[in-house]
Amino acid sequence: MPPSVRSSSGRADVISIQGARTHNLQNVSLDIPRNQLVVFTGLSGSGKSSLAFDTIFAEGQRRYVESLSSYARMFLGQVGRPDVDSVTGLSPAVAIDQKSTSRNPRSTVGTLTEIYDHLRLLWARVGVPHCPTCGEPVVAQSVQGIADELMKLPEGTKFQLLAPVVAGKKGEFADLFARLEADGFARVVIDGEMVALSSSPQLKKQQKHDISVVVDRLAAGPRLLRRLTDSLETALRLGEGVVVADLVDSGEQRRFSQSMACPGQHPFGLSEIEPRTFSFNAPYGACPGCDGLGAYTAVDPELMIGDPKLSLAEGVIVPWATGSKQAGEYFGRLLSGLAEQMGFSMDQPWEKLPVAVRRAVLHGHTEKVAVEHQGRRGRKVRYAARFEGVIPFVDRKAKEAQTTAQRSRYTAYLAEIACPDCHGRRLRPEVLAVQVGGLNIAEATDLSLSELRQFVDGLLLNNSQRKIAREVRREIDGRLRFLLDVGLDYLTLSRPAGSLSGGEAQRIRLATQIGAGLSGVLYVLDEPSIGLHPRDNDRLIASLLRLRNDGNSVLVVEHDEDTMRAADWIVDVGPGSGAGGGRIVHNGTLAELAENTGSLTGDYLTGRRGIPVPPVRRAQQDGRVLRLEGARGNNLKNVDLRIPVGLFTAVTGVSGSGKSTLINETLYKVLANALNGAQLSPARHRKVHGLEHFDKVVHIDQSPIGRTPRSNPATYTGVFDRIRALFASTQDAKIRGYQPGRFSFNVKGGRCEACQGEGSIKVEMNFLPDTYVDCEACEGSRYNRETLEVRFKGLSIADVLKLPISEATTFFASHTLISRYMKALDEIGLGYVALGQGATTLSGGEAQRVKLATELQRRTRGRNIYILDEPTTGLHDEDVRRLVELLQQLVEHGNTVVVIEHNLDVIKTADWVVDLGPEGGEGGGTIIAAGTPEEVAADRASITGRHLSPVLRTVDAPAV
Repeated sequence: MPPSVRSSSGRADVISIQGARTHNLQNVSLDIPRNQLVVFTGLSGSGKSSLAFDTIFAEGQRRYVESLSSYARMFLGQVGRPDVDSVTGLSPAVAIDQKSTSRNPRSTVGTLTEIYDHLRLLWARVGVPHCPTCGEPVVAQSVQGIADELMKLPEGTKFQLLAPVVAGKKGEFADLFARLEADGFARVVIDGEMVALSSSPQLKKQQKHDISVVVDRLAAGPRLLRRLTDSLETALRLGEGVVVADLVDSGEQRRFSQSMACPGQHPFGLSEIEPRTFSFNAPYGACPGCDGLGAYTAVDPELMIGDPKLSLAEGVIVPWATGSKQAGEYFGRLLSGLAEQMGFSMDQPWEKLPVAVRRAVLHGHTEKVAVEHQGRRGRKVRYAARFEGVIPFVDRKAKEAQTTAQRSRYTAYLAEIACPDCHGRRLRPEVLAVQVGGLNIAEATDLSLSELRQFVDGLLLNNSQRKIAREVRREIDGRLRFLLDVGLDYLTLSRPAGSLSGGEAQRIRLATQIGAGLSGVLYVLDEPSIGLHPRDNDRLIASLLRLRNDGNSVLVVEHDEDTMRAADWIVDVGPGSGAGGGRIVHNGTLAELAENTGSLTGDYLTGRRGIPVPPVRRAQQDGRVLRLEGARGNNLKNVDLRIPVGLFTAVTGVSGSGKSTLINETLYKVLANALNGAQLSPARHRKVHGLEHFDKVVHIDQSPIGRTPRSNPATYTGVFDRIRALFASTQDAKIRGYQPGRFSFNVKGGRCEACQGEGSIKVEMNFLPDTYVDCEACEGSRYNRETLEVRFKGLSIADVLKLPISEATTFFASHTLISRYMKALDEIGLGYVALGQGATTLSGGEAQRVKLATELQRRTRGRNIYILDEPTTGLHDEDVRRLVELLQQLVEHGNTVVVIEHNLDVIKTADWVVDLGPEGGEGGGTIIAAGTPEEVAADRASITGRHLSPVLRTVDAPAV
């Protein structure tokens, strides 16, 4: 270690780890420098996360929490003590990982970053309210201001001051009239008519009335001011801050308010403007139609209609055309009756039908239609029937559904529909009428973050407003700047938090920490470059360096080459995975790593190893293409996508360009509905051609393979059923009469009932973290003693579940149906994972590879289409090489592979590349380039192409 790492006292400038044995760590000891950017790298499963997160961060967090009082610890989540002899030189620790963000529909990017809270304050203090009806500015006026306005009337103008005391309320109001007469008032205006109080007005109790008191009758003149002011004060007191000047000769009425009032006399419901007024999570500002959610689930008319070139006779109405034959005939008769009554042809294409006809088909017809059908004796019978309309029909069926099948059939036509009251903006109309710089607060949150920063910086305010807004604008600008620095300029504050990827959520938390301006903190990050286009890497790295320069220790688990080259220190864990890893291969600088021939990471950084570019690209076959037309979901701009069948296609583009919407939300859902019989709601599009080329679609994403520890690779792949059957076929099991169910830890019989097959028991420790201890009855094996006595090749069922997949491959080598699964998992780089490892302990990348391996071992006819979402997440370059080989094998067998990817080593090996952009958010949503990697690299309009070009020119090292 260089002398600069140590202080004069020996070890003050280092974090020293001694005897770390967490998970697969092999009793490792090392020193790493403090206040530096340190990258932990290595193969998947090598132990880098165990070292960075489960040892260093866990110990730093534990010590900080233990320094607090026991009362404070009751309210804090805590971590257990890691398996390590000692860790010294620690600071208070903060983990910025890829944990999922809130799925609450009320949570947005604005609420997550707290920028929306500052916007609410800005709008409350300098916002100008406008009338939501006429758009005129609404202002609060003082008595003096109202008097000055009325003194401008031409001399001699006759007017009377009215104080509104009742507005649109039912009643007789006898007590009110008596009180007003006792106070000395003589006249009131009831529903527009002048009435003397002395005549004791009699009102109808069940009708709504408007009542105003005539406070004074005046004529404009220079000596009127004192009397006018006194009368205004009286009128405003009676009218609770509202007074009306009724110009007698012209009949014009002018409304004035001490709070908020529209000069055009339109009703205006804001009595105050406070920050809470702009909150869609509180009743003060939330739209009453959707309770501040902005949308609700309803039947989507676009999902009702198939190809608009089809006619009603050809089945353009999807719900009625895809039902039973009997139902189809019934709806056909109904439509024929409607056609006869409205005078249109059933054979006319839907897109050419009159608007009134299409409205009647979708929403229903007011008059009954004549329906004709064949009677029992062959006679035609005509009767009148109500034409319900396809939308009310589907809505009713979805609500009445009794079975899961019925429910899934009709909910497929439901979608999130923008609230018609607020049009998806979540707030009341009068709240949306408050403007700053010409925009309401919802319009501001719909701007991209880069546009919002320009808007806030460019606000034209008067001197008073500028003073009020100075600190708020500074805070908003600072937070926005940090988000832009980590490459999130395309996001909007209105974007739901649940739609963020793990990488986006992590970068938001990173920006928040940078904005906090802390020093002396230990930050631990988990692959912050995930989902980030190579173009934006520099901004992310600059953010990490800023954290370091503020006097913090920044530890990053990462595989990205640019991040490693920018790091001060690199810890390479390996050399292999699982039991083959857990040791320190390198602990030092980048230059020293490059010279380390025992490091796979060093081999790839120096070019001693590499992922080669295919010498020949696969050629497209004439007529074999999958075409998606008119994709319009989210920010997509009527995109037409073309994917060659039987090729390896990479879909690329900067973050937020529309890749996931195009592939996951549109293409996959259409294919799943057509090929797999799913009932999903695709994003808006026009048509998909080429479905006849496929038998099945397989979607492999990073969602967990299970939500509980009971799910594991053995159960997910289905191989556990075969293993249990194998144990049941042993002579011991047959003698005892054990069936395969005996070897399941999920049902009674063979499992340990003390822990119900969990293997551990949770012990609640009140203010201390919950502790999990091995079940004393089964000692963590999950099974009872009798079940464990049955052995296969000397191992019990519990022993088999503890086997690493690489060892299980050898153990079951003679059993083809089992070993096929094991080989697929091992070949994809999961050999280090235990066969029974709980799903909750697997990373997103590991879960994705379990799914991929499950598909790889299945025999197919070569007519599948595989869709993968960033499969290189969490993978070392060596793991990426193995993944690419497996994907190429899928294509060699005749399948079609589509990957959403930023990794240039994957993109360069594809046969076809579709690049979206040019930017993210509203600046994206179009296809910039499509072709072979070489063609995309030559397209100067493609940002991906610019980064791909040097990779294609590089002479690849051998893939050893």
